[in-house]
Amino acid sequence: MTTSPHKVLIANRGEIAVRIIRACWDYGAKAVAVYADPDAEALHVSMADEAWALPGVSPADTYLNIDALLDIARRSGATMVHPGYGFLSERAEFARAVQAAGLIWVGPQPETIENLGDKVQARKIAMAVGAPLVTGTPGPVSGVAEVLDFVAMHGLPVAIKAAFGGGGRGLKVVWQRDEVEELYHSAVREAQTAFGRSECYVEQYLDRPRHIEAQVIADKQGNVVVLGTRDCSLQRRNQKLVEEAPAPFISDELRLKIHNSARDICIRAGYIGAGTVEYLLSRDGTLSFLEVNTRLQVEHPVTEETTGFDIVLEQLRIAEGLPLSIQETPKPSSHSFEFRINAEDAGKGYLPTPGIVTRFRAPSGPGIRFDSGVRTGSNIPGSYDSLMAKLIVTGSTREQAIVRARRALREFEIEGVASVLPFHRAVMADADFTEQFAVHTRWIETDFAERIEFAPRQIPKSDEALIRNWIELDGRRVQLGLPANWFRGLTSMPSSKGEDISTTTLNNETHIKAPISGVFHSWIVEEGKTVQEGQAIAVMEAMKMEVQVIAHCAGLLKQQAEIGKSLVAGASLGEIT
Repeated sequence: MTTSPHKVLIANRGEIAVRIIRACWDYGAKAVAVYADPDAEALHVSMADEAWALPGVSPADTYLNIDALLDIARRSGATMVHPGYGFLSERAEFARAVQAAGLIWVGPQPETIENLGDKVQARKIAMAVGAPLVTGTPGPVSGVAEVLDFVAMHGLPVAIKAAFGGGGRGLKVVWQRDEVEELYHSAVREAQTAFGRSECYVEQYLDRPRHIEAQVIADKQGNVVVLGTRDCSLQRRNQKLVEEAPAPFISDELRLKIHNSARDICIRAGYIGAGTVEYLLSRDGTLSFLEVNTRLQVEHPVTEETTGFDIVLEQLRIAEGLPLSIQETPKPSSHSFEFRINAEDAGKGYLPTPGIVTRFRAPSGPGIRFDSGVRTGSNIPGSYDSLMAKLIVTGSTREQAIVRARRALREFEIEGVASVLPFHRAVMADADFTEQFAVHTRWIETDFAERIEFAPRQIPKSDEALIRNWIELDGRRVQLGLPANWFRGLTSMPSSKGEDISTTTLNNETHIKAPISGVFHSWIVEEGKTVQEGQAIAVMEAMKMEVQVIAHCAGLLKQQAEIGKSLVAGASLGEIT
């Protein structure tokens, strides 16, 4: 086995932390994990060579806390930092802070992250190399009025997008003019929560497009190689659910156009490391540059499976200054699907469902790869992303991969929390996807007619902070953190009759029930106002996504829920009388 003197701090959690740990071991390096309080018993924590606490629950206090992460890097003796995806992976200030601390950053240079992370600047780079583009605002908009001006000039639909983000966060598609105000403010809030920057810009939205992307890898010597294409059109709320490689049913000419423009954009940007150039392909064949993700993508395994190329291992090599181990685009040797296994109830609008996994039996057999961050007994916190695991299925042809995927999905068992497995099984039985490939980025919301039953699930465990105190061990003062529920029997607790309504589900028809377990964000309608059945009246947030609360009947609104309070699904938010 290759040995490396490096120790890699993984500034992330869940399945991607597990994936990076394995790459570190394959590279001969040691892996250092970090964890927030709800993740104290997570799989990535027990797997790593070392695990260090990030005391707290909220992302801002833990996985987004640059000072705390760098302090752990110093105390653990880490020499490299891998950000994974999400959280700080596309934050130039984090990359810059890592480098300033004398550590090796596994990713593009901070300047590149800034240039390509700013979606407006990325569009300018794409234009400079002749990449295809739809019309958009020249910069971030200042408010609702500018969005309305753009709509008046270019028509609907339009997309309001976070200027400093990706992954569907802070992206809202406007189909009706009267939706502009609420969707603009929602995009701004999501962008601020997910990326710490609230700026948004506007561009024309291609109706029913496919989402196609090119995986790029580049070294510090100036070599840039496109590893191939992926199709990621199966999305819900702009979040990908199924991806495949190579992108099917496109001509060699179009594939070459995608490869060449992706390479040109990355060369122009001085790109280093793994990155993804994304495009939209309309039904009439119009191709438009979308964005560059300056990080490892969730769906990277399908490219690895079809090319035999370890992207994460290559990231570590590149960060050390080694040249690419591949010099030209490899010819795909197979076809691969990735199924994102999210803790979401597909039968109830894909609402996030945090909780305890009571049974987790993954499939196996020919053509199966499984990247997971959970196991039986794992807690799925409501404070973070809903992704539990990824099922990757590969065959020599697309047809064989489909057959194997059906078998693997049939084997898969998850209990205790809802999952999107019923959706995946239905998709793999739908001819729109498996045969004529009539899917597009809004296919799930518009054309997919499969009725999926609600999933039974338990009341989720709350994302509690550990109770921390100081103790002495052999004269040394150390901090001890223990789960709060260990002490509940030692303190007086309210009886069930006096229980806070925020933790109790109700059947009273006048009560407004929380549609998800999460944090109550805001009221849209003022106290005492008349509301109509079906009207959006409030906003909740869970797993980094906003969900509107819809009035179940008409009447006068009486508010009870407090902004910022954590609630379980079914809890009372107020009444409509």
